[in-house]
Amino acid sequence: MKKQTAGHVSLGDFAPKFAELNDDVLFGEVWSREDELPLKIRSIVTITALISKGVLDNSLKYHLETAKNNGVSKEEMAEIITHIAFYSGWPNAWSAFNLAKEVYSIK
Repeated sequence: MKKQTAGHVSLGDFAPKFAELNDDVLFGEVWSREDELPLKIRSIVTITALISKGVLDNSLKYHLETAKNNGVSKEEMAEIITHIAFYSGWPNAWSAFNLAKEVYSIK
């Protein structure tokens, strides 16, 4: 996984500790534990959590792109969102599908 710098870039001057925790701990230490949980599974877990919490903004889009890069196919993503729609809410799934279609370039 490439080095994350979004926290430092976006919040480094305003909230340096949060930026450090985001980039160095969450994306640096936690996401790098691939022996314990592969990146593809981490992506699926993360997307599920975000959709379930109603986080349907650029954070979800970023993680959808990451999931695609981590090997989650278009078909798998459609099945994941369909499955969690029953647990996270139909409107959340609709919103997630719209972002997923962008990421997977489906018009």
